[in-house]
Amino acid sequence: MSIQLYNTLTRRKELFTPIKPNEVSFYVCGPTVYYYIHIGNARSAVAFDTIRRYLEYRGYQVNYVSNFTDVDDKIIRAAKEEGISPAALADKYIAAFKEDTSAINIKPASIHPRVMENIEEIIEFIQQLIDKDYAYESDGDVYFRTEKFETYGELSDQSIKDLLAGASERVELDETERKESPIHFALWKKTKSADEISWQSPWSDGRPGWHIECSVMATKYLGHTIDIHGGGQDLEFPHHENEIAQSECCTGHKFANYWLHNGFVTIGQDDEKMSKSLGNFVLLRDLLEEYDPMVVRYLLSTVHYRRPVRYSTIAIQEAQTNVEKLREVLRRINHRLNDASDIVEEEWQAQLAGHQQAFITAMDDDVNASNGITEIFNLVKAINRYLEGSVSKETLTSMKQLLSEQLAIFGLELEEETLLDDSIMALIEERTQARLNKDYARSDEIRDLLKSQGILLDDTPQGTTWKRVN
Repeated sequence: MSIQLYNTLTRRKELFTPIKPNEVSFYVCGPTVYYYIHIGNARSAVAFDTIRRYLEYRGYQVNYVSNFTDVDDKIIRAAKEEGISPAALADKYIAAFKEDTSAINIKPASIHPRVMENIEEIIEFIQQLIDKDYAYESDGDVYFRTEKFETYGELSDQSIKDLLAGASERVELDETERKESPIHFALWKKTKSADEISWQSPWSDGRPGWHIECSVMATKYLGHTIDIHGGGQDLEFPHHENEIAQSECCTGHKFANYWLHNGFVTIGQDDEKMSKSLGNFVLLRDLLEEYDPMVVRYLLSTVHYRRPVRYSTIAIQEAQTNVEKLREVLRRINHRLNDASDIVEEEWQAQLAGHQQAFITAMDDDVNASNGITEIFNLVKAINRYLEGSVSKETLTSMKQLLSEQLAIFGLELEEETLLDDSIMALIEERTQARLNKDYARSDEIRDLLKSQGILLDDTPQGTTWKRVN
């Protein structure tokens, strides 16, 4: 195989070579579950779901781990506002996440670990860092000695000197007094009040820092070195930078071989990043009340994962148009199967093999979804031309299979139910006979009646086809 992936760590495309032949260990930073996800959060989930699906399409067995951050300052604040425990709040929004992502056909992770379920392992991991002198306790908190990791800043292309200059302006005074250096980051945080959620540790009653959780869960479920680590571009620093430092200092092994980061969803004339903190977000579940889930999936999955997705009404409408084109060709294939012959068309099998290879070539280049969807529409054009004449059942079946397999990589399941109830089928047959009898008044009456039921008819040289509309 010749898949190339852009590695953020090296800032270049590299030939993808997994640690174990035909197996991929894949860790993606999941959501902090204190509210419903917006489409910016969904974009990251869709981007890596698409990459996972393509790796599986190319024959890899993918062990895909994506965590839920269920212990966090935001969760504690939100739980107080809703009058429930942090655990109950996390349960609520994890269930909402699964419901919302399932609606746009995101596959569940192989494992969805939670921080609360891995506290013992987190404490052991921190203790190992202390024992190796990479971390230290201070007034119940535990901090990581960043400068002891020689390549710190490599992922985000920053130097310790620059980080020191910036960090001194961001750290609060009371925290500065506890730290040996302003760039040291927390592995364990002592609770500030008795009513906060906490766990006992050798250092204090407290809770984990944010960064440590992913190191622990990634290495626990995937091993000391993983093939691919993914997340949003905003996680490069400090989250992923800190993950690398603490993981490699603890295990003595390289943490991840390939670092992949997805672009943001932008909104407005200035292409501002969509985020909860900026208040410019659109909840995924709200969008799904207005639009077909497959239209939303198309919007989020068919832009190259490293590029921004520009959200707008126009972008949604374009996605809607393209999804309808794809649905239409599948409807036409199903319709023509009714009058297809049994002849074998070897030249078309060769053409379809060419389309498949063109798609693979496009997607092997850093899972370039934009080029991949272009190749799918090249296939659609070829199918539509073929459908204008006499057709072969074998060729149509191969076309449908190839198109469906490629659409599935983008999470697009577009084929609609082809069966109508008996009364509707009877009306379509009656209309066909009315047209043959030149009873155009009855023909139009039936067309209007079906339209009122959300069924549109299309009269083609090969017969009448139909489609449902909202």
